[in-house]
Amino acid sequence: MSKKLPIVAIVGQTNAGKSALFNRIIGHKEAIVAREAGTTRDSVVRKTDNFVLVDTAGFKTADDEFEATIQDQIDDAIETADLILFVKDRTEFPDDIDKNISKKALKSRKPVILVLNKSDLAEKISRDEYLRLGIKDIVEVSAEHNQGISNLSDLIVQKLEVGSYKPSQANQLTNEPVDQATIKVALIGRPNVGKSALFNTLAGKQQAIVAPLAGTTRDINRISIKYHSSVIELLDTAGIRRRGKIEQGIEKFSVLRTASAIEESDVCLLLMDVNELNTAVDQGLAGMITDAGKGIIIVVTKWDHSTNQPFRVIGAGQATTDNTEIRTEEVLKSISNTFDFVPYAPVILTSAVTGKNVTKIFDLVTEIVRRRKTQIPTRKLNDVLQKAVLAHPPAGLKNTYPKMRYMVQTDINPPWFVIYGANFKHIHWSYKRYLERQMRENFDFIGTPIMFSFRDEKQIKKKTA
Repeated sequence: MSKKLPIVAIVGQTNAGKSALFNRIIGHKEAIVAREAGTTRDSVVRKTDNFVLVDTAGFKTADDEFEATIQDQIDDAIETADLILFVKDRTEFPDDIDKNISKKALKSRKPVILVLNKSDLAEKISRDEYLRLGIKDIVEVSAEHNQGISNLSDLIVQKLEVGSYKPSQANQLTNEPVDQATIKVALIGRPNVGKSALFNTLAGKQQAIVAPLAGTTRDINRISIKYHSSVIELLDTAGIRRRGKIEQGIEKFSVLRTASAIEESDVCLLLMDVNELNTAVDQGLAGMITDAGKGIIIVVTKWDHSTNQPFRVIGAGQATTDNTEIRTEEVLKSISNTFDFVPYAPVILTSAVTGKNVTKIFDLVTEIVRRRKTQIPTRKLNDVLQKAVLAHPPAGLKNTYPKMRYMVQTDINPPWFVIYGANFKHIHWSYKRYLERQMRENFDFIGTPIMFSFRDEKQIKKKTA
């Protein structure tokens, strides 16, 4: 159902300028994905119009494990990405690690582009030195000064679209049934929250197994299940880096595999252990799912463990009650407060051991997919828009006020709405939130983000003139 964008991975050694290049390609600096100690970059995953960009520099480990970590990143990139950007500091000679990276990347037969960063500096090394790495496509850039970035972006798109390697071949199943009605559901979460246990329980609850399918990446397990009139394919993102002592944070994940599963899915199950709720990484993953425009269900796991034990909510101390109803209310309230940026995400309390609420997940998934395909008549949309504006007109600036004339729906999966009018440059983000609330109060968009675009009629007329 969902069209999967190709994944472009940025790899290379430290201080080559990977994060700076990442920000240049996406056009601006992005917010931190996981806000906790040990996560030091602007972002690790972002979607462009043509591909998903992943900065593998988000992985950290002990100093004596550095070289091994570099190799793990390259392995992930080779197995999961559709195109590899190998970033090298132009002021440094290629070393043995660079040669190993190049050898593995080229052996994958996926498109590889060598990006020579800091090419504006006077002390740069001769380009001929890098030819020994064997990479045919070489682009010189300066991420700091925004030089060569457009040429690099054009080459990325060219390689993904017209190269001998087809992005659609990446991360696909060798024997996957051709069925446009298949719903893809990814299980996303931190280590040890019970992804594999829930995956197996979901599979075991259904007797009509369509096909057990081995994924082409190392740690994404798949199985297709017939549920009523739908085929649901489960993706278990079990890929976790376990080498050495890994610092807490999003670097514990194979970000490449997680991003790939999110992008491929229609609905994501964000799993959280009931005994350790609402971590910053959980919030970061919810942000990744939302940014990708995918459906989301927050699944609290190991509910059977909470019956006689206090649960721990990060930043909220200890709860000591053993009353199940009170405990349920406290858990739901805590999640609601923490994930207020996705108020539309349903929360379900489950146990893979007892099977509590497991089959309800299938019902929620199919309902969310149905809501994601909702198409609302233009007349109804404009009734809601007019009432919203009358009840709360948008604030302006210097006697210039945004004017909202009409709204139309332009897409589904997720639902996308375009509002036409004037002076939209003055509209505040809080008013966009207000409009979204009005839409959700009038139409049921459970579990899915809805998108808005604003089109200034004067600007449109200038372009067509």
